[in-house]
Amino acid sequence: MPYDTEGPRFDGRFSDGQTAAAHNVRVAFHERGLVILRDGEEQLIWPYGALATAEPLSTHAVDALVSYRYQPGASLFVPSGGFARRLAELAPHLTTSAARRRAATPWLWAAAGVVVIGIAISAMQLSPARTIASMMPDNVRNALGERTIRAMTEGRKVCETPAGLRAVDTLSHRLTGAVPTGNRFQITVVDWGLVNAFATPGNRIVLTRGLIAKAGGPDEVAGVLAHEMGHGIELHPETGIVRSIGLAAAVELMLGGGGTVGNLGAMLLQLSYSRQAEREADERALDMLRGAGISANGIADFFRRIEGLSAGSNEGDGGGGVTGMLSTHPATADRLRRIAAAPRYPSTPALSPADWQAMKTMCGTPAGE
Repeated sequence: MPYDTEGPRFDGRFSDGQTAAAHNVRVAFHERGLVILRDGEEQLIWPYGALATAEPLSTHAVDALVSYRYQPGASLFVPSGGFARRLAELAPHLTTSAARRRAATPWLWAAAGVVVIGIAISAMQLSPARTIASMMPDNVRNALGERTIRAMTEGRKVCETPAGLRAVDTLSHRLTGAVPTGNRFQITVVDWGLVNAFATPGNRIVLTRGLIAKAGGPDEVAGVLAHEMGHGIELHPETGIVRSIGLAAAVELMLGGGGTVGNLGAMLLQLSYSRQAEREADERALDMLRGAGISANGIADFFRRIEGLSAGSNEGDGGGGVTGMLSTHPATADRLRRIAAAPRYPSTPALSPADWQAMKTMCGTPAGE
């Protein structure tokens, strides 16, 4: 049916999307939509709400390329700034300001989500950082762990002798076999003189050559690993990162952003857990050691050994020496008393002599050399 139109008519080029040819047309505005006038053919009307443009319409637009949702492939090009400005008035969803609002909407919802989560957390008297950490999808936790491992091992050799890896896997599986939550951990041994071990997001642990070298036996390494696994089970690494970068940045990370977090390795190195977190990790470790039938004396012996070493001792490659372990895992008398007071149970060595020797030499430097 013909539509009565008022106001100016504009020259344009129309393609129906069915053939390659484009035709000269006249275009006019109607209260219902754009009217396309074609010589010798029926008029077309495209309602404003179903229109889209190749580029948002600005006040400085000199033309407009328009498409219609219900006529796929069809297009209308009108080389007139007056047409573009009038169309922007009648179809405001096609403007640059509307496009900016649409782009901002996901972030506004994310910000609103942060506010709602914060209010709920506050009402329930929960830790915001811990709650956000517990909401992290596994793929985000795993990606954080991978980035952290890369950052911490950069410039250092990863020790991967077959016998050494088997020994590490044997010890890891023995410990995690006693974990009712079903957590499994991936352990990376690094040729690094620093005496320390680090739990990273995604159930990853970095174990240094310096720590293995200073340990008096496999039970001591097992105790340290169980403690770091305790941190991982309690999500302490993820919680520490969230607390360090802030809740808003953590939400961005969960939504797929990645530019907020810089050197994760340095962040984990500097991270110190609260007394409560250390107690939680100790409790997890003691339960794990008891379930695995490995003596809890090992971890106490290790901390006593580290405390007894010279504060100025240094392994020479990576800094920190023996003091690094104490800076992030304070071996206080209270912790040692708690370990000593734990119930006794039957136990066997954490590793066989052959596996312990394989672990000690997997970085190519036997302990004590």
